[in-house]
Amino acid sequence: MTPAELASVVLAAAHAVFVERGLDRAALPEHTVVERPRNPEHGDYASTLALQLSKKVGVPPRELAAALADELGRSTGIKSVEIAGPGFLNIRLDAAAAGQLARVIVEAGAEYGRSDRLAGERINLEFVSANPTGPVHIGGVRWAAVGDALSRLLRATGADVGTEYYFNDAGSQIDRFARSLLAAAKGEAAPEDGYGGAYIAEIATEVQARRPEVRTLDDDAAQEVFRVEGVALMFDEIRSSLRDFGVEFDTYFNEKDLHDRGELDLALNRLREQGHLYESEGATWLRTTDFGDDKDRVLRKSNGEWTYFAADCAYYLDKRERGFERVVIMLGADHHGYIGRMKAMAACFGDDPERNLEILIGQLVNLLRDGAPMRMSKRAGTVITLEDLVEAIGVDASRYALARYSSDSPIDIDIELWTRATRDNPVYYVQYVAARTAGVARNAAEVGLVPGDADAFRPELLDHEKENELLKALAEFPAVVATAAELREPHRVARYLEEGVAASYHRFYDNCRVLPLGDEEVTDLHRARLWLNNATRTVIANGLHLLGVSAPERM
Repeated sequence: MTPAELASVVLAAAHAVFVERGLDRAALPEHTVVERPRNPEHGDYASTLALQLSKKVGVPPRELAAALADELGRSTGIKSVEIAGPGFLNIRLDAAAAGQLARVIVEAGAEYGRSDRLAGERINLEFVSANPTGPVHIGGVRWAAVGDALSRLLRATGADVGTEYYFNDAGSQIDRFARSLLAAAKGEAAPEDGYGGAYIAEIATEVQARRPEVRTLDDDAAQEVFRVEGVALMFDEIRSSLRDFGVEFDTYFNEKDLHDRGELDLALNRLREQGHLYESEGATWLRTTDFGDDKDRVLRKSNGEWTYFAADCAYYLDKRERGFERVVIMLGADHHGYIGRMKAMAACFGDDPERNLEILIGQLVNLLRDGAPMRMSKRAGTVITLEDLVEAIGVDASRYALARYSSDSPIDIDIELWTRATRDNPVYYVQYVAARTAGVARNAAEVGLVPGDADAFRPELLDHEKENELLKALAEFPAVVATAAELREPHRVARYLEEGVAASYHRFYDNCRVLPLGDEEVTDLHRARLWLNNATRTVIANGLHLLGVSAPERM
């Protein structure tokens, strides 16, 4: 019995009690939930339904709880119901009802854990969006791992998600990039405000190979060639690096398109219609202080140039015009000051900034070698890049390590720890369970032990304490997925896989033998435990998939 099925049983019992006592059935909720008690000795699940309904129907909570307990006690699959405190219901399932979960999980396969909790929501999720002036640095890599995991979680809970990479191919940073490439091609030092690193020389060389005529052009014309070709090469490299990291975007949006299509003017006119623009000192300003910003923001300078914030406004409006109800933007730690102005901007467009716009801030990442932070990339020269991280610990470990922690806290990634084939390496600890469960299934097949038909499955045989503990952990997966999606916290899945499933499976494996010994005859208990083993494999694989991490069959 899954938690959702038990919740339905509890609600059905409440309906029966209300009918018997003539209570107002309109007070009954459409749905209820059951939760795990903090102390396992208090039962398998707990319900607060009696406390929630007591005042509505004028019945003391313990009296209502007693009636619910009596009705639940007659329900199939319920072993016992106890009343605790002011009216809590502590529920224990019989072994058969608890064990049926293994069959439910195996038969659901990749669908187990999915729900329609966020069905109907259209969400635009923008992450990484690194400027095409250099390789993706480790801060951007964190958002690649967390953002991709979040997109998977949102889709697993029914949301309609569009992932997006905002390609900043306009503005002064692109001019500095082009000047740096030109300088490298001429054998000169990078401009004072330019970009360094071996990758600049590599791109300059590639541009000259593609466009040999660039050597004959004057500096202005050559710089334009380096701008166009260099940005294209850099962006191709960024896309390739992210693809190798397992991250693909639905949309790669060019900032330059906003300018070329006149969308900045469109945004300006929309804001003017809303009455939030004013002119001062020859510039056009947005009155964001009306909505809590610390100062008003310039959209168009007195010389006619657009500001970056003007492009932010146009891009937000473009997303909303494409039908996305909620715009989620992931930004680095140095962008914390953007929150106030972006929220105010949404309000200026007439949106609800708490409903239509979410901004998530990620903190810094350090890569440690021998206990000391690594500061320099072999290629980028100034920062640690995606390639540096993957070269050090691999794709799986990188994605797991970056998604394992709350994104609003800084993290240190210790190379020695994350490459160690021991239990203290979190990704190894979880992947080892994936491999062990697959190995048990292979070994079972070799000795003629197969799960058998679902109708012949004997779930009541799974009555060992460690079997029950593992079943409880597996039952929590759908709720973990839903909560992680709603709170935008993929790290909850990683911690659950480690502390819930992997830890419980290791204890089950040590105490409950799945395979027959020697010439021992295969029994229904062996088959039942194989179902539980395979259910564990399903949950581990589904959870790792949500994090973009593989579930190996061998290690």
